[in-house]
Amino acid sequence: MVKMHSGKLNYGVGVVIVLMIGVILLLGSREIEAEPAIEMSPKIFAHRGAKDRFNESTLSSYEIAANDKVDALELDLRMTKDGALIVMHDATIDRTTNGSGKVSDLTLEEVKSFSTEGEFNKKVLKEEIPTLEEVLKKFGGTQSYYIETRLVNGETIMEKPMIELLNTYQLIVNNKVLIQSFSEESLERVSSLAPQVPLTLLFRKGKFDLEKALTVPYEAVGIESSDVTINIVNALHKVGKEIHVFFNNPKTMLDEQKRMKELNIDGYFTDNITYTKELLNR
Repeated sequence: MVKMHSGKLNYGVGVVIVLMIGVILLLGSREIEAEPAIEMSPKIFAHRGAKDRFNESTLSSYEIAANDKVDALELDLRMTKDGALIVMHDATIDRTTNGSGKVSDLTLEEVKSFSTEGEFNKKVLKEEIPTLEEVLKKFGGTQSYYIETRLVNGETIMEKPMIELLNTYQLIVNNKVLIQSFSEESLERVSSLAPQVPLTLLFRKGKFDLEKALTVPYEAVGIESSDVTINIVNALHKVGKEIHVFFNNPKTMLDEQKRMKELNIDGYFTDNITYTKELLNR
């Protein structure tokens, strides 16, 4: 029998302990930790509410989506001439209301003088354009919010009042917020104000840059469906990033959602909540 010197034994135990600590730290690293999200049920984001059943970006549209038990209400922010944050996708109010003009040229009072009108459950509903605070006040912590920010006249001035509102309703501390943007400047501003908020860098259709997507310090990337391939999905998942997909073409959206399911993406910005829930067996 070979006798082991106690010093060598202690040394061996020490090596084992160090190796165990190393494994624990490795498993706790951001890249490894993020991988299980790939196998989780994909998330459903109500793109501007339930826009297949009522006018987009209205309180009624978001209420329908909330009742559908989506993972988050997706909304776009614009800032009025007097600094109010409203929920509106377009730079103008022309397409979605009975008024016209650029949001940035109108005061909140002027914006509120116009409305959107639509039918739901055989009732005609006429609604004002909601402010961010009105949406948060209505749903509070019962919903999660996926908010798109943008530069205002080239400046990062909507982020601070947005974060203040989200904090007022205790949404950040309760992990009820995700922020997305095509602007890295805007995302960096959000990060400086609320570093714990998950961020998503959006890429415009035909402009996806895999090398950039792999290296940016954000939890997810947003890609238009026609730009998504299995190689892109695998590469992003390998570094622990989620892929959230939006669909620009209504004619191909349903087929594209089927294709995205096969590619195992992580999130759908859907215009048809019912279809997406059925597709994902939710």
